Amino acid sequence: MKIVVLCGGVSTEREISIVSGTLVCGALRSKGHNAILLDVFFGEENPNLMDAFPDDYDVDAAAEKIRSMSPLIPGALANRNRTFFGANVVTLCKMADIVFLALHGEDGENGRVQAAFDLRRIRYTGSGYLGSALSMDKGITKVILSAAGVPTPEGVILNNGGEGFAEPRDLGMEFPLVVKVCCGGSSVGVYMVRSEEEYERALESAFKLEDTVIVEHYIAGREFSVGVIEGEALPIIEIAPIEGFYDYRNKYTAGATIETCPAELSGEETRRMKKYAEMGYRALRIEGYGRLDFIMTKDGDIYCLEANTLPGMTPTSLMPQEAASLGVDYATLCEKLVQVSMKKYK
Repeated sequence: MKIVVLCGGVSTEREISIVSGTLVCGALRSKGHNAILLDVFFGEENPNLMDAFPDDYDVDAAAEKIRSMSPLIPGALANRNRTFFGANVVTLCKMADIVFLALHGEDGENGRVQAAFDLRRIRYTGSGYLGSALSMDKGITKVILSAAGVPTPEGVILNNGGEGFAEPRDLGMEFPLVVKVCCGGSSVGVYMVRSEEEYERALESAFKLEDTVIVEHYIAGREFSVGVIEGEALPIIEIAPIEGFYDYRNKYTAGATIETCPAELSGEETRRMKKYAEMGYRALRIEGYGRLDFIMTKDGDIYCLEANTLPGMTPTSLMPQEAASLGVDYATLCEKLVQVSMKKYK
């Protein structure tokens, strides 16, 4: 198949996206597909459209070229006439049999790229615009999960300029709390707070990133993640950071987190968490594949923290580890994600 692996973009997760895309592109090529790596924001100025998906292709060189463009983002964003899609991105994506979305964060996961591709009849992996948008906004996610019977931590949504810097006691909440931006990814903009001073600093930092912030009760417990492919949960993986919580550094630093898959849970706990993952997958209109994150208290209460419609595919990412526990290697997983995504176009 001719496949564009779309990565990069302008979000805070640009570098992670490039890592994911590079590995995915190499994996798909190892399976015999003519995959190419493309930055959604900068694109390719002078592609050879007669041989856009060559048999011989240097994935690492393409990745380094994309990475070298990162310093140019601020200047490009300052240009009001600049569109999001880079040079020849739409053209190359239309030429492909399917686009593998290795995008993370804003615009890549919030449904905008998906909606634009739908209008252009471009095939792509993962959820459509609706499931992507619902899952990206953690405030909306909480409402939908609760309505669907999936437990989630109690919390409130604050709007900059509205409720703004409301005091916890006025919200009926007590420390410790979690403050997090609504649409961030990779735990960017997530703060654990235990005092008024920490709370105020966290709100100030969060509102610099977004205008909508969630304040939640802090749930102490073990952290887990559950990948779901075609509505069926994969083996559960437990995430135990050596220090702190599962933040950006712990997610992408090798050795910073102890990950156990399958997680050491009772049969009943495993069934319940998988059931919640599958229920959340359906309620949020996720398609093809996704990942839902959970926390379980010492009393066995399970809470869903968030959903991810384009799970990371880096060396430390969780879904590849879950698949590996079933004997599915990385390249086979990448090909499977393409195959399940193609089904919605038949």
